[in-house]
Amino acid sequence: MKGYVSSIETLGLVDGPGVRVVIFLSGCPLRCLFCHNPETWKKQDGKEMTSEEVFQKIQRYQNYFGKEGGVTFSGGEPLLQEDFVLEIAKMCKNNNISTCLDTSGVGSYQKILPYIDLVLLDVKALEEKKYKEMTNHAIKDFLNFIDACERNKKRVWIRQVIVPSYNDQEKYIRELKDFLKKYTVIERIDLLPYHLLGVEKYQKLNLPYPLKNIPAMDPNKLEHLKNLLKT
Repeated sequence: MKGYVSSIETLGLVDGPGVRVVIFLSGCPLRCLFCHNPETWKKQDGKEMTSEEVFQKIQRYQNYFGKEGGVTFSGGEPLLQEDFVLEIAKMCKNNNISTCLDTSGVGSYQKILPYIDLVLLDVKALEEKKYKEMTNHAIKDFLNFIDACERNKKRVWIRQVIVPSYNDQEKYIRELKDFLKKYTVIERIDLLPYHLLGVEKYQKLNLPYPLKNIPAMDPNKLEHLKNLLKT
């Protein structure tokens, strides 16, 4: 089985629990305003690899994983290459390697979910109009996916990027909290700060930067919103 890989990060510490190898798959149907990985948009821009080649890279670092670490499939959107990811995930499970899926929930997932231990689910917006504005995609796929995680009792960590003037209001944080409370599989909710680290990538790719007049998220305000989420 062959697929397209944008990059592979070894010994990652922020893409799931413990130490992880992060596989960034190429291809994404969304065009999020705050995207900082535009190089992953087109599937064919990645490096063609076999599932065995990817697994061999993962296996080299297995001794570093410990009890909590493992592999995280990220992107781009890994669900656009479900069969490719599935083959790698099966090999991981056969070798007692924990699997994590970092996704927006857009793509095919029925076959892969049974082989995933933890889902990192990106929330873009909660209303159809705002979701479309933020991603240029309909919200339906995201809603179907989070419902599927609930039905399959799949552990979920929520990740929400907070962008100044878009969703950094207290009202939105309360709405997010209310929306998520009906799901029993959610273990944690992380609010992540919008940053400007992707600007240089857009310049190199000769792409217009969508949020060129938006500053990086104020850390003090982000901390306030995090505290609000806990109350």
